Amino acid sequence: MRFAALAAGLVLALTVTTAQSRPSVLFIGNSFTFAAGSPVQFYRADSVTDLNKEGIGGVPALFKSFTQQAGLDYDVSLETRGGAGLDFHLKEKREAIAGRAWDAVVMHGYSTLDNDKPRDPAKLIATSQEMAELLRGRNPKVDIYLMATWSRADQVYPKTGAWTGQPIEAMARDVRAAYDKAASAARAKAVIPVGEAWTRAMQTGVADPNPYDGIEAGKVDLWTNDHYHGSAYGYYLEALVIFGTLTGRDPRSLGDVECSAYELGFTRAQAKALQQVAFDQLAVTKMVTPAAPPAASGSAQRCGRSR
Repeated sequence: MRFAALAAGLVLALTVTTAQSRPSVLFIGNSFTFAAGSPVQFYRADSVTDLNKEGIGGVPALFKSFTQQAGLDYDVSLETRGGAGLDFHLKEKREAIAGRAWDAVVMHGYSTLDNDKPRDPAKLIATSQEMAELLRGRNPKVDIYLMATWSRADQVYPKTGAWTGQPIEAMARDVRAAYDKAASAARAKAVIPVGEAWTRAMQTGVADPNPYDGIEAGKVDLWTNDHYHGSAYGYYLEALVIFGTLTGRDPRSLGDVECSAYELGFTRAQAKALQQVAFDQLAVTKMVTPAAPPAASGSAQRCGRSR
């Protein structure tokens, strides 16, 4: 009986030690992180830890899948709330976020920079700095990444949008400029160029730039049906850019038989094209080490379930 208890205690200790030895990554965000409007929202929720216990997989689960396929082992968690900026997380989720010391944190604010004052970066800058101070209070060496989000078609094409009458790339460009300022204030390690990757996908013919006039044959729609949130393709591209930024790995190294693309119903050509876009965007700032894409062989398989 005593031996059994000691053995059980040893197994528990080894399990805790193993979990603690893995690099921990926390995602802080809103619907752009939990992948609202797409099948990614609840994708492989059992592979990540949702601090709010809402059963979300989202972009963090895609990131986890990519890292596993790359032979990496990350402990991935998320804390998200729809329609929220970092001010909400600081006010309502401070204890959950500061509940442990994180090795890396990926975070972003509201999609128009400020829900009450669209295009105004002041709140993003202030709250990014405050969140960084909170995180460094638990781990002074935490790597903080700010994710610059994409142009919203519903803010560009309709007459009521905050970027009405401007090219689709203008919103992503303005958002990136705001995140650069926020990153400087927060002393972040990097800005993750998701919005610019979306723009690149449109400019290179992988994605259609205007969902209001229909989707051109052979192109994907990065937005879901509200022309605001992402589609599975949009979130997949987001996760690829995050994967490349945090790991330094070439997204193309996942290959066109990548298992999450298969599970989400993508063609091999679509997976390959989106991986190329992610690589090309990250290569602009030398954020990844180029690697030759694996030779296509066999067919895509279902992803493993291990955490």
